[in-house]
Amino acid sequence: MEVSNSRSAEPSAVVQQVGIALYRLLTGSNPAEAEISADDDFDRHALASILVAAALDGGSIVERVGIPEHALRTLLAGFFPAAAARAFTWIPNSSSDVHDETAVLRELLLAQRSTAGDVGHWLAAMVARRAMEPHHLWQDLGLRGRTELSRLLTRHFAPLARRNTGNMRWKRFFYRVLCERDGFGMCTAPVCTQCADFGRCFGEESGESRLVERKL
Repeated sequence: MEVSNSRSAEPSAVVQQVGIALYRLLTGSNPAEAEISADDDFDRHALASILVAAALDGGSIVERVGIPEHALRTLLAGFFPAAAARAFTWIPNSSSDVHDETAVLRELLLAQRSTAGDVGHWLAAMVARRAMEPHHLWQDLGLRGRTELSRLLTRHFAPLARRNTGNMRWKRFFYRVLCERDGFGMCTAPVCTQCADFGRCFGEESGESRLVERKL
């Protein structure tokens, strides 16, 4: 899940401006000012952020976001019904093929859902696909920080989120759960504090949001 590639972890100012414009197209507001106190508002913010992050990566949005085209159209019609927003997703020759690793994580998330309805299904697929990108998961979901990612997982996948009692980085935690489920030992150290890779699993997840302008 943490394969490196040439895209910088720090988004350029130009990319951020494009992302902000796309977020406004979907929601009518600036991502830095999104009101997310209510759960429904938070879900809308999270879905918009993921769509924008996928669009910024280029290529097929359907492939980058992880849900099939018909589901993407349903999502847009329900949460972002403006005509311009519906046009946002159309990319010819889009593909919805799911890689094995993505499918395994998606099924884990689906099995741990704590909310009813389509949103949890969509988010399971979206989180699984975006987890294949190389940076902090909250960044590749277009969120404003790890706190928003933790809220998303606690809200929609509570049984799984509650197991992360040590505040492990979410991608590493997903790997650990999958390995333990399949009977493999992810680590050789007896406890995390004695592991040479402790910082990789529990280190600070700092970095720039892809959708919020830097403060100069």
